[in-house]
Amino acid sequence: MSEALPIRKAAVIGAGVMGSGIAAQIANAGVPVLLLDIVPKDAAGKEPNDRSLLARGAVERLLKTEPAPLMRPENAALITPGNIEDDLDKLADADWILEAVLENPEVKRSLYRRLEGKRQKGSIVSSNTSTIPLAHLTEGIGNGFARDFMITHFFNPPRYMRLLEVVAGPETRPDAVARLEAFADRGLGKGVVRCKDTPGFIANRIGVYWMQCAVLEAVDLGLTVEEADAVMGKPVGIPKTGVFGLLDLTGIDLQPHVDAALSAALAPDDDYQRIRRAFPLMQKMIAEGYTGRKGKGGFYRMTKGADGSRSLEAINLKTGNYAPKQEPRLDSIDAGRTGLRAVVEHPDKGGRYAWRVLSQLLAYTAGLVPEIADDITAVDRAMRQGYAWKWGPFELIDRMGVAWFAERLAAEGRKVPPLLVAAAKAGGFYKTEGGRPHYLATDGRYRPVEHPAGVILLEDVKRAGEPVAKNGSAALWDIGDGVLCFEFTSKMNALDAETLSLLRQALDIVPKRGKALVIYNEAEQFSVGANIGLALFAANIGMWPMIEGLVDEGLATFKKLKYAPFPTVGAPAGMALGGGCELLLHCSAIEAHAETYMGLVEVGVGLVPGWGGVQELLQRYQSEPGAPKGPVPNVARVFETVSLAKVSRSAAEAQALGYLRARDGIVMNRERLLAAAKARALALAEGYQPPAPAEFRLPGPGGRTALKLVIDNFVLAGRATPHDRTVGMALAELVTGGAAADPTLVTDEDALRKLARDAFMALIRTPATLARMEHMLETGKPLRN
Repeated sequence: MSEALPIRKAAVIGAGVMGSGIAAQIANAGVPVLLLDIVPKDAAGKEPNDRSLLARGAVERLLKTEPAPLMRPENAALITPGNIEDDLDKLADADWILEAVLENPEVKRSLYRRLEGKRQKGSIVSSNTSTIPLAHLTEGIGNGFARDFMITHFFNPPRYMRLLEVVAGPETRPDAVARLEAFADRGLGKGVVRCKDTPGFIANRIGVYWMQCAVLEAVDLGLTVEEADAVMGKPVGIPKTGVFGLLDLTGIDLQPHVDAALSAALAPDDDYQRIRRAFPLMQKMIAEGYTGRKGKGGFYRMTKGADGSRSLEAINLKTGNYAPKQEPRLDSIDAGRTGLRAVVEHPDKGGRYAWRVLSQLLAYTAGLVPEIADDITAVDRAMRQGYAWKWGPFELIDRMGVAWFAERLAAEGRKVPPLLVAAAKAGGFYKTEGGRPHYLATDGRYRPVEHPAGVILLEDVKRAGEPVAKNGSAALWDIGDGVLCFEFTSKMNALDAETLSLLRQALDIVPKRGKALVIYNEAEQFSVGANIGLALFAANIGMWPMIEGLVDEGLATFKKLKYAPFPTVGAPAGMALGGGCELLLHCSAIEAHAETYMGLVEVGVGLVPGWGGVQELLQRYQSEPGAPKGPVPNVARVFETVSLAKVSRSAAEAQALGYLRARDGIVMNRERLLAAAKARALALAEGYQPPAPAEFRLPGPGGRTALKLVIDNFVLAGRATPHDRTVGMALAELVTGGAAADPTLVTDEDALRKLARDAFMALIRTPATLARMEHMLETGKPLRN
């Protein structure tokens, strides 16, 4: 990957949580990175004398941290630890040097002076600061340095948070900015947003205001933390952590420092100064070590009972006492199902809370453009990718109704910002013209929403036209150049009979309208697998023919997908589990987003993969370069992978597990995934021939006996339950070829498909499996019975 990227080697100075996390993401891009920190004061007295102890320790922590900063543990080998006393000469071949040291301008400037003469000419230097203006950082350093310098503000954790805020100074070379933005986009997978050199830039300027306002309004209105987080969560398109859960996650002790820094940097008449005030309970919590998840707990804490059970408690915002977390019951939360407007208009305290927070926040934000960014799209993008909001501030206003929002502010005697007035007159901040999204610019005109070159978004395709075919669970779209795109649309993209029906229809349509098919969607998860709720319902009323028919449909459809006379390219992102993983295993090729979590997880609900996933995984293992020739090692590997329900924690790990082949692609930036999949499909279409039927050498009864011994030992050791044994033996039967002679060459894939179908149907009839399915649906967790 690194050869094609504009940064070939990087260096990060500052091995704290952020600095080491950024170094990890650079390593995830396949780029070597030098990680430096200071020499510990007591290094001379240590044995051995390790002057790079801080950076070395940071790399070791990367391998233990959860969620994992490294996409594969092997990526740690690309990070070279060092120190700033002995190793600055190693910066001579670094294309990019990122500073992530103390938020102290003089400390940073002192470091920059030391870099001069050590770094190569034209190398880029950037700071990860979130509080210090660029102009302060470059004071007295010289014009040559200022030309190569900018701010690159990452969000924590750097691997998972997509936003990168970039601030360029008046002297920064445009080509340096373009080079770094290209690397951040394609190599690091970031959504790059240009910001003005203003306090807090974009995301924290708005996000800190939101958190302050949401906390204090909850206190004033008498909401519990559970109620506040439930209202200020899913109903308004904010992650389910809400605000108090987010503070626990980021660290409550960080908030006073962020608040003080932002307040000191802002003008006295900025509205942030009006809303901020001391919150004694938070101060008390910090003093007592209740700093959130990294401390003894925070607004929520986990307690352990005498019997070893664990329970979640929430703090009382008035008394400071903890009590078991309660499910909030507010009608305004339910009203959110019908739209955002219904929430803020609701008369209960949840509705009043939503209005008081959002009205202040959104009015404040509308007054910040063009101060913090040139246009509203940068602001909305920053909040979506930096704080994981479903909609940005201006999109939220449009969802409420911009004219209604402006009128209500005015009716309450509050200031209506000029940009909001203009949007109310124009009819909204966004609109669609000629099938393309447009936004309201600060000059009062609508302009097209521009994407980086090479980006294709399905949402734009959908906005511009009608689907080729559609039903309640899927849709088929024409994305141009003879490529069609199959999209799941059911809840969590679970696969059902309608999904399979439209996929079969799509496989018939493609040869008539084009030359390739991409399977892709822009939901949070690619697919969580088959709809087990539907299967459980059918099982509970004895509709076994319906379940068997669904299994047969899946097997037939996926076989048709595999042997289609044109290329089929799967393009997953997020979870691709169970049937979703099986579908991908039948595609001609896969272009996966780096954050793809694949796995055959059916054993978790007491089943085995029923749609051919086992045979496809076995075929991958058999065809790997250097794979063992005998039947036992590959079969044992498949049995281990499936019986343990191994799920990759990245696309790179999916390759290590065999779910992805070496020739499958990995795309760091999700916004480039559809374009990559389309390009792969077009490349394959030239002279495409479907694969030849696979041959499987399986060990038969002898192999099954060996696996039985392994399973029995797990049961005797208490590491598996009796029903685990039942499921394990069904899987052993499947992977070894059933009752065939020992050993046997199975050339007929349909024989393995029949084994999968029979094993699935036998297991789903057992009460223990039905109990596991029901428990998974109710709790989201596996049942050990």
